[in-house]
Amino acid sequence: MALHFSREELAERRARTIAAMQAQGLDGLLMFRQESMYYLTGYDTFGFVFFQCLYLGSDGRMVLLTRSADLRQAQQTSVIADIRIWVDRDGASPATELKTILDEFGCKGKRLGVEWEAYGLTARNGRRLSDALDGFCRLEEASELVSGLRIVKSPAEIVYVRKAAELTDAALDAGMAVIRPGAEEGDVLAAMQGAVFKGGGDYSGNPFIIGSGESALLCRYFTGRRRLDAQDQLTLEFAGAYRLYHSALMRTVRIGKPVPRQMDMHAACKEALHACEAALKPGEPIGNVFDAHARVFDRLGLGAHRLNACGYSLGALFQPNWMDWPMLYTGNPVIAEPGMVFFIHMILMDSDSGLAMTLGRTSLVNDRGAEPLSKAGLDPLIVG
Repeated sequence: MALHFSREELAERRARTIAAMQAQGLDGLLMFRQESMYYLTGYDTFGFVFFQCLYLGSDGRMVLLTRSADLRQAQQTSVIADIRIWVDRDGASPATELKTILDEFGCKGKRLGVEWEAYGLTARNGRRLSDALDGFCRLEEASELVSGLRIVKSPAEIVYVRKAAELTDAALDAGMAVIRPGAEEGDVLAAMQGAVFKGGGDYSGNPFIIGSGESALLCRYFTGRRRLDAQDQLTLEFAGAYRLYHSALMRTVRIGKPVPRQMDMHAACKEALHACEAALKPGEPIGNVFDAHARVFDRLGLGAHRLNACGYSLGALFQPNWMDWPMLYTGNPVIAEPGMVFFIHMILMDSDSGLAMTLGRTSLVNDRGAEPLSKAGLDPLIVG
């Protein structure tokens, strides 16, 4: 069985989830987030793109409703004993089959939490779920119930996070070895992703982000490749992933002669990153981190070129992205605690000058504050 945590740790996580459910007056929880299923049982699949639900009752009983393609996946990667299959056929109604299962588990008239905010629960399937359970039980919003527990990592999880950080550094080194005037973006990506795989890592929750020239100002992956010019800029945002736990880095590389304006932007990013890391303290709201970011950039006259968030939590994430809850934005009241992991990114996109500059790394919150996990330096990356 491909379990990456002890059965005892998984059981303790479920016990804490049940306690959180009971505190909210819930008799059970309907989970559609794959991250929740992985966290509580070890279940590892991308089959959540179809209707799939893990039920956990306040009595500790569990049942998974999924498709036949994921039967053995659940058997080999999880501690779930009760696995039910809904059959692919014209007119299939897995939501109705879920109702039958819930009736079997004594859920009629009970209060059930639902992870409505889940990539696997499309709007159509959500409506079908509501229609199927209308009048049968009371459904309550509980999308962040398990996420609120997942945000603080256990010692076993932190081992995987640190390994992911090592893979991220290896990816940066591999990419820098390829980056030069005339290099193809595809070769850079291949070197970076290959370093993660060679180190025993996984695909990340979203594609590595790469953009050069004017596309260095973009913060998302897009299809298409170009060759680096003699005078160019290349923005990279990427993450090592190990046992699905992520650690991210972000850099903008200057190809050719340094541009003074861009070097000033880098200095601002470095100052802002240090300010953000100093603000990430246990017992303090994480919104303080964004405010530190904004103060530096605004004081330096760069407020128009920054974003409205400067990072987010990281953990064990599935596609389509590695961004976890909660995000670093102004006023976010979530209190930082030891064991939390955040990717903090400084992003300046100056459309007036056509220049980009980014600087980001992942930190673990400890008893004193933020511990950067990457060993990579923060000096400008310049390739002649």
